[in-house]
Amino acid sequence: MRFRGRDYDGEGITIAIIDSGINPEDPRLSGADVVGWNIQLGATGHALLGSDFKDENGHGTEIAVAVHRIAPKAKLFGVRIMDARLKTSADLMAAGIETSTRNGASVINLSLGTPNMGKALLLRDCCALAVESGAVVLAAAHPKGDRAYPADLPETLGAASHPDCPLDKFYYFGPHRFPVKEWGNLSGKFLAHGYSPPVQGSKDRGPYRGSGMATAYLSGRVACLRQALPHETPQGIADVMRQLALTPVPEIGYG
Repeated sequence: MRFRGRDYDGEGITIAIIDSGINPEDPRLSGADVVGWNIQLGATGHALLGSDFKDENGHGTEIAVAVHRIAPKAKLFGVRIMDARLKTSADLMAAGIETSTRNGASVINLSLGTPNMGKALLLRDCCALAVESGAVVLAAAHPKGDRAYPADLPETLGAASHPDCPLDKFYYFGPHRFPVKEWGNLSGKFLAHGYSPPVQGSKDRGPYRGSGMATAYLSGRVACLRQALPHETPQGIADVMRQLALTPVPEIGYG
């Protein structure tokens, strides 16, 4: 990523990918530094960490590849909270955020979310702690502007995809031009390229598209900004992202 006349690749930055795990042997992750855990909830609701973060679905790996495409020198934490059918819970999301924070992630990527308002406070507390600890938290917004947490929390950067956004650009739905009354919860969100990277040896797009992929590309950009601005706060990084963003034409992202 180019910023202020210099190129940045995320070196020295750790990005936590809270998802279905990561398969480090994917050739598109060649050269990536990948570690991780799986998280399950114990009988009393506390988090149990395991060492196996293998991706049994492929979604988390696609997210990791997208992040790696923008920030190839960043270290990746694979935090597996979803099973092979991509099922999880808000409690596991919270545990993933807490685990990422404790292990020093500078950027936390959640290409997922929940519409459950009853879990919003739990997720907000975890996101607030992450931000206080110095992390930038990014999360996938609902594609149609419905509620989704943690993307709709003030502590996070919410992301949706835009049908005409090239990989090297991103947009911001500023609330003044795109008010909540007309644009719902897409107001105040970032919009980015939403297609997963091509499979190895092919020009065809990968199997996923939408808000989750857009979140991943933005996480890569945030990692590069954190490298470029090592003393900047999470709020400061968010402000720079808004300054760098383009203003979109008035149409909704496709997912």
